[in-house]
Amino acid sequence: MTAGEMDGEVSAGAGGAGTDLAKPPVIEPKDPEQLPMQTNPLLLSYTLQELLSKDTVQVELIPEKKGLFLKHVEYEVSSKRFKCSVYRRYNDFVVFHEMLLQKFPYRMVPALPPKRMLGADREFIESRRRALKRFINLVARHPPFSEDVLLKLFLSFSGSDVQNKLRELVQGVGDEFMICQLAPRAKDFLPADIQTQFAASRELIRNIYNSFYKLRDRAERIASRAIDNASDLLIFGKELSALGSDTTPLPSWAALNNSTWGTLKQALKGLSIEFALLADKAVQQGKQEESDVVEKLNLFLDLLQSYKDLCERHEKGVLHKHQRALHKYSMMKKQMMSATVQNKELESVEQLESRIVEQENAILTMELRNYFSLYCLHQETQLIHIYLPLTSHILGAFVNSQIQGHKEMSKVWNELKPKLSCLFVAPHNMPTPPLSPPEGNFFSS
Repeated sequence: MTAGEMDGEVSAGAGGAGTDLAKPPVIEPKDPEQLPMQTNPLLLSYTLQELLSKDTVQVELIPEKKGLFLKHVEYEVSSKRFKCSVYRRYNDFVVFHEMLLQKFPYRMVPALPPKRMLGADREFIESRRRALKRFINLVARHPPFSEDVLLKLFLSFSGSDVQNKLRELVQGVGDEFMICQLAPRAKDFLPADIQTQFAASRELIRNIYNSFYKLRDRAERIASRAIDNASDLLIFGKELSALGSDTTPLPSWAALNNSTWGTLKQALKGLSIEFALLADKAVQQGKQEESDVVEKLNLFLDLLQSYKDLCERHEKGVLHKHQRALHKYSMMKKQMMSATVQNKELESVEQLESRIVEQENAILTMELRNYFSLYCLHQETQLIHIYLPLTSHILGAFVNSQIQGHKEMSKVWNELKPKLSCLFVAPHNMPTPPLSPPEGNFFSS
């Protein structure tokens, strides 16, 4: 679907977002079989790089502002595309999310992180900041959202009443079904086996989600282990330093080894610097894996979850309403037949006929919405597959992180090894080589 087809507004008289009986504008029909593949509006031609280059949005915490009772967390939201920065609070994101769902009920709208009223610690605040950053970047790179006025206002409006401005943009305009000119003809562009394709795609994406969920958990554990390793290395070095700084006098019976212990202490004391450097390298590797690997996995999981949510909205929303409308229509037809048989008054029969006509119109609109929902689902499925090559980016980042981290730590270990030579001294200050692995295995049977 092109930006021109997605953009544009209708007057308030066209019906509100929640009006089921309203119909979208009708365009002159053309045989979709005669359309070249590249002009079929159902098909998306984006690459992953084109989606990622649409915008890059940064979300950073700004210093807390104290209210009368609670501290308010604010974020600086900076858009590379719009070349501006605005301040937003969590509730601004909530209203923006609500308006997106109201205007684009048949699209993948990523979920927001949960709101925590009291006792929000730094870890939670940082986790929510990352989630908000993932949310706004997925929205900013989504083809229909990226061309909509809602996004532009959220990323560029610097006034204090952004929530009201967002609501005003949606009020009286209608949802995407009402705006899109192709909505009445969505069925014409869909493949004949769309229901089978939908079921297969849903199952495939469910399996992909489950696998990526496990990958994300393991990546988190790997990054966490690197940071834990850093803590252990730092403590290890500090203990060596403490051992080397010990001033407890030697007893007389150990005086023969006084010079040896003094030399050992001096060497041990200096090793803490190298272990602190090793700890710093381990922390860098852990943080790099969190930002380059774990966050990319979370971004893809957020996208996959939004697809799963969309499938549920399709089944529980438009399909359910369509079935209810058909049931209601069936009941009316039975009443009409009963009224005709019983020769009821002409006025009551005419009223029933009028209600049946209204219900037929409602069912027609429901059918159009159902096909448009499937049309959007087809495009959203394509978006998921466009994002799938992100897997190679994630694996590349993971491998590079491991290579770089081990390379830097190996360099420090190699620089540390020569400094251990003074530790291997005999009773008469004669150097002795370190134990070989077989000799050093003190616990062999």
